[in-house]
Amino acid sequence: MTAPGYTRILLKLSGEALMGEGTYGVDRDVVHRIACEVKEVNDAGVQVSVVIGGGNIFRGMAKAAEGMDRATADYMGMLATVMNALALQDALEHLGLPTRVLSALHIEQVAEPYIRRRAIRHLERGRVVIFGAGTGNPFFTTDTAASLRAMEINAQIVLKGTKVDGVYTDDPVTHPEAMRYRELSYQQVLEQGLQVMDATAITLCRDNDMPIIVFSINKPGALMRVVLGEEEGTSVRKEISS
Repeated sequence: MTAPGYTRILLKLSGEALMGEGTYGVDRDVVHRIACEVKEVNDAGVQVSVVIGGGNIFRGMAKAAEGMDRATADYMGMLATVMNALALQDALEHLGLPTRVLSALHIEQVAEPYIRRRAIRHLERGRVVIFGAGTGNPFFTTDTAASLRAMEINAQIVLKGTKVDGVYTDDPVTHPEAMRYRELSYQQVLEQGLQVMDATAITLCRDNDMPIIVFSINKPGALMRVVLGEEEGTSVRKEISS
């Protein structure tokens, strides 16, 4: 088997990735499948950390648009990410993989508080680390939390698992002729307003030279192929090949 191209990764999952074909909540079969893919990567010797969104349960920005106080809505969204983190932890531990949820909000009864050195220590001991509650601050997305945590734990790459297999010139669902980008620079993403991650997250990755790969988490084996360095999804980095 080819050796993995990375020793420590951060996997960013949207909350919607846990819904499956549903419109709300967590699909246990989907969470189990994702957990199996994470375990396969971990078993290959890669240290895995995860950030999950909460949009399948509560989307702060949407509620703020309806008139709710933005900070309050964002805190509610953070709690939704902790719920998702616990669901993934449960699935991983059913597979025999030690997992720790570290929360940016202090909820000691269900998760450890986020401490950078503790997170790194867990990873070094072979545990999967799931970061909950975003950055712990309102007005920041879980995309930004993923970029921030990746830098803090010295991850080598951010892998964003989505419903589509990369970044396209247009929505591939409504525009079948849309083309998938193989590579993009941070600047191209920002200038073209491409839906990779929000601008704050992209800028943070650009300023710290943190590469990103966007791929389909619904595509069997895609996570392992990305980790092995095979061509999968869309790569976002500072310099791209001509």
